[in-house]
Order: sequence, then C-alpha cells, then structure tokens
Amino acid sequence: MIKLVGIIALLYGFTSCGNKELPNPFDPNAPKPTSPLARPSSLGILGDTTDVKTITKGGVVIMGGGTDVDAAFKWMIDRSGGGDVVIIRATGTNAYNDYVNRLGKVNSVETLKIDSRKLADDDRVAGIIRNAEMLFIAGGDQADYVGYWKGTKVMQAINYLLADKKVPVGGTSAGAAILGNYYFGADRGGVDSEEALSNPYNTKVSLGKDDFLKAPFMSNIITDQHFAQRNREGRLTVFLSRILKDWGKAANAIAVDERTAVCIDENGVAEVFGSNNAFFVKSDITKQPESVLSGVPLTWDHSGKALQVFSVSGTESNNKFNMNTFQPQSSSLYKSAWWSVVAGGWKSVH
Repeated sequence: MIKLVGIIALLYGFTSCGNKELPNPFDPNAPKPTSPLARPSSLGILGDTTDVKTITKGGVVIMGGGTDVDAAFKWMIDRSGGGDVVIIRATGTNAYNDYVNRLGKVNSVETLKIDSRKLADDDRVAGIIRNAEMLFIAGGDQADYVGYWKGTKVMQAINYLLADKKVPVGGTSAGAAILGNYYFGADRGGVDSEEALSNPYNTKVSLGKDDFLKAPFMSNIITDQHFAQRNREGRLTVFLSRILKDWGKAANAIAVDERTAVCIDENGVAEVFGSNNAFFVKSDITKQPESVLSGVPLTWDHSGKALQVFSVSGTESNNKFNMNTFQPQSSSLYKSAWWSVVAGGWKSVH
C-alpha cells in the first residue's frame, strides 16, 4: 500500500511539475486525449471533427481522370449542403482535402486510405463514411477497390449513402470505374482496345455485375474513363458485347474523357462539365454480336450500326442527357454516331 501511494505521488509530481500543459490524470473532468485509433485509415481531416447533419440532394458523378473538374466538385459540394466530405482511396495522399476545402464551404474534409479488407470491415471506418454528406472515390486501381471493399462494411456504407441517405457520390478514373452495376474489375491488369478486340475472352477482360455498388440510374451501365486519350472505344465495345453474350443484357455505357465529368442528379438528368466529351453508348438486344468467341477477333457489325453513340461536350449549357430515356435532352447540343466492329477492326460512322 505504501509503495502504491508513493508511485501515485511520484506520477502526480511528474505531471504537475514536468509539464504544466498536461491535464491532471486524477481529475475526472480532465479532457481525455483522442486515441489515434478513433479514426483508423484517416490520412487527416480539415475542419470540424464534430459530425453535422445537413439537407442533401443525391447525385452521381462519373469523372474521366486527369485534371479534376472544379465545376463537378462544386456541383457535389452544393448538393452536400456544406456537410462533411469524405474522400476514400487505397493508395495516395490526402491532397484532396485542401482542394475540396478551397472550392466551397463545408464542415470538414477527410481522406480515408482503406487498403485492406480488415480496414474495410472496421465499424469505425464505415461509420465515418455513413456520416458523410458527400463521398468521392479517388483514382488508383479498381482492382484494389474490388478486392478490398466488395462485400464489406465499407461497401454497405457507400450503398447506404447512395440509396438511403441520398448524398452526392462521385469518383474519378478507377473510382468512377466501379460506379456502374457492370464494371471492368482489372484484377488481371489493364486491357487495351487491340488486345480486347483480337480476343473478346482475353483473360484480362474481367467483368463484374450486380455485386458491388448500387448507384441510382446506373443499374444497366458500365463506365470507362481516360476515354479518347487512351483510345478505349474498342475495348468498351468488347465489354458491351460480352455483357450481351454472357448475361443476355443490352447494357449501356458512359465513357468520359479526361478533364471531363458527368453529373447525374436525383431525377436522372445528367450534365457534362469540363473541357472534353462524354460518350453515351447504347446497345440493342436485337443486335447480337455476329461473332464473340474465345480466341477469335470480335465481329459486331449490323451493317455498321451495332451501337448507337451520343457525344456531349462539357459546356456550360446545352449539355444535358436524360438517363431515364438514354437520349440527349431536346435542347442539348450533341453529335451522334454508329460504332461497329468487323474481324477486330473497330470503326465509327457519323
């Protein structure tokens, strides 16, 4: 007992004399230090750590990679009601914190690096996401996102934001790749148009469906990014041919150039922002590929009209597309084309 009293006295003396800034550990009203484990996976937060509730409007943003589109982020911030913004990724830094904070008034911006299934199944990580009024999925590798997040509490939290809480959720590059109900998983690496067109069943053409994110107006959509810059028209055509052949579904696609974004509101009206184009690609259940076989170049021709395509520029007006009808708004300025493939040779006719 005497030893215990002595140890307590020694600790108290060290605390009070050694550093006057430290709280008295025996004072029940002393502030409790924040545990570094309270926000696992956090790369830092700007703003108020106290959760707020704001009035939000749902929305989905498909960004094509490259330089971020300020107008699209401002669109999301406005729909967030100035609440808490969460950025999620599996690699990289917290650079988005400063960027988003400069674009509009929000309560906080926090980046979470979720790079394991253990973190993705952590209630505290999922709780931070559930408390968000805006969520953005950074670029990286969608194979990480599928591998780490699919089937976890993080996935459930994202779907809660999309379906129940109805807040704006967006992504760029790999973060946009996973927002469609159909998605290119990239778990066997990337695939270019030449590889895919020469063999639609190349093992790199790794597609998933109906088992990840459930974004509004995206149930029949596959996305692609860095589109014209990386000549991805051919591989997207292969993705759509495989969906039609393997699953009997005539899926549509949203393909977005770099420095461009498609922002879909709660009514299904999409706006295109940025300096390049977005492509809305429509398949038809009555136009089956003539040849989509393993080891054989794709043929999907139908007299040069296998797929109907609408391209919309990222202008400040006349830039709207109706996701309900999958047609441009009547007032929109757009270009239309037909895509087809013969023996692995892709072509577009306006």
